[in-house]
Amino acid sequence: MPELNSPEKEPSRKRQFIREKIAKPPMTRKQAAGRFLAWLFIAVLGGTAAGASYAVVTPLARRYLEPQTTEESIMITIPKDDPGDTQPGNAQTGADSSLEDMTEPDDGEQTETSFGDMPESDEEESSAETETETEPLEEVIQSVLEDYTHSVRDINTLYGTMREVIQEADRGIVEVHSVKREVDWFDNPVETAGLFAGVIIASTGQEFLILTPEGAVEQADSIKVTFADGSEADGIIKQKDTLSGMAIVSVGADQLEEDTVMEITALKLGNSYSMKQGDPVAALGAPAGVVHSIAYGNISYVAKNVQVSDGATRLLYADIKSNAKAGTFLINTSGEVVGWVTGAYDEESASGLTIAMAISDYKAVLEKMSNGQPIPYLGIRGQEVSSAKALEGVPMGIYVTECIPDGPAYDAGIQNGDIIVGVGGQDISTMKDYQNQMEILTSGAVVTVVVQRRGIDEYKELEYEVSVGAR
Repeated sequence: MPELNSPEKEPSRKRQFIREKIAKPPMTRKQAAGRFLAWLFIAVLGGTAAGASYAVVTPLARRYLEPQTTEESIMITIPKDDPGDTQPGNAQTGADSSLEDMTEPDDGEQTETSFGDMPESDEEESSAETETETEPLEEVIQSVLEDYTHSVRDINTLYGTMREVIQEADRGIVEVHSVKREVDWFDNPVETAGLFAGVIIASTGQEFLILTPEGAVEQADSIKVTFADGSEADGIIKQKDTLSGMAIVSVGADQLEEDTVMEITALKLGNSYSMKQGDPVAALGAPAGVVHSIAYGNISYVAKNVQVSDGATRLLYADIKSNAKAGTFLINTSGEVVGWVTGAYDEESASGLTIAMAISDYKAVLEKMSNGQPIPYLGIRGQEVSSAKALEGVPMGIYVTECIPDGPAYDAGIQNGDIIVGVGGQDISTMKDYQNQMEILTSGAVVTVVVQRRGIDEYKELEYEVSVGAR
């Protein structure tokens, strides 16, 4: 007998349920206010947390998530100076500035300073002395005081202003520690550190570029840089130039605190073509052998058209204390770098004077170094053919006074006495033409150099394929 309660036998039917809606009581004003305050508190708390998270996470996210710009993509550009009317002339040091005999220096550079008009004759001088002797002493003193319009206060003001300029510029001076790891006699590791001065000349936002003596990076296993506020960071060698004796060290901005980055000052590279005899200058860096020491002085002499490898330069002679090995930089009254002290041109005749390389002649070199590019090198020293020699039939161009042994030009076959009239398809008639071509050459490239070589009766044009080197 089948079971009555079997589910198979139970008739199918739809089950109905009572559906009820529970009505919520209306919210009181007190509850509404409480809920509003609760939501407001949550919003404020969330906003604060979001702001704090943004401040903490954003720098890290930018560092690790954003596409990093390579050093090569941020190119340093240093504006070049136009010599204009102050084109290097005849005054020089070391080698002749032209094929002609050296003439008198330019009036603007070598004119002797006069402190008063000299009497035109002995009679006038005697008369002046007689008149002076007959005047009462008090009147003479009073007259001198009236003519002298400056006071000690004026001198203090002058030095005070210069001091402010130097103090501001000194923020751009850093200590460069050259660390070298060696072992002593007992094979114990020993670190030796050399201390040099450097000057910050540029900033990309990602790195600071520091000009410092080549000795600071030569054979260094590591480099430490200490900024004006005492912050220390690791430095890397960007590029160095053996011929100029300088190097560029790079420090990443991510190694420094934000406050330090904001305080760092990059010194502007000034126009050294405008420097004249008598101009006041200051020495920053390590003129006394200690970083952050300073010295005051004046430009005593400007040597123009000094022959250097693949160009010509100016030298600034200053009556100022300096230390070329530790790093000394000259600034003008505007706080701009106009040169760096070198020991390569020390002469007995310049005893007691500091000799500095003029910055304007090296801006193209510094630009390449700042971008990590090697400096192109052909290896010749030369001078322009003068117009007088050109009238005698000498081709216009660069007369090679020395083809440096084992240099690219020497290896290619160029000789002393050749006259360079073309480089890389560009006619060369002046040293400026030659230096402009050198600026666009790249190390490792092959360039055609056209020279005129004197034969028995005439000059003969020759072409040489020169492999551009790096210095």
